Amino acid sequence: MSHPRKELDDLLQHPVRLSIVGALSAAVEVEFAYLRDLLGVSDSVLSRQLSQLEKAGYVHVRKGYVGKRPRTWLSLTELGREVLDRHTRALQEIVNLSGERQSRGLEDAST
Repeated sequence: MSHPRKELDDLLQHPVRLSIVGALSAAVEVEFAYLRDLLGVSDSVLSRQLSQLEKAGYVHVRKGYVGKRPRTWLSLTELGREVLDRHTRALQEIVNLSGERQSRGLEDAST
């Protein structure tokens, strides 16, 4: 049996990137400024993390204007949704394995 940690996605190990895809999974499209404020990060931090997610194909970035003001909208791609689902399932399996060990009275390997 393979350990569920092997299903974790390396990009989603970063808390801000995981927060981004988690927030985007609940919406069709989110404006950059809204996401920045929701996550409590700076423009530069959000931009840097979005660039990595976009490069991997997890996030789609759409730029446009509202009146004369530039805006950026973000959405999770189908690949991004699949990766997030796999990642969260793996996290849940890891938690479940830990709980099973405790319920069976097995000692922690670190003791």
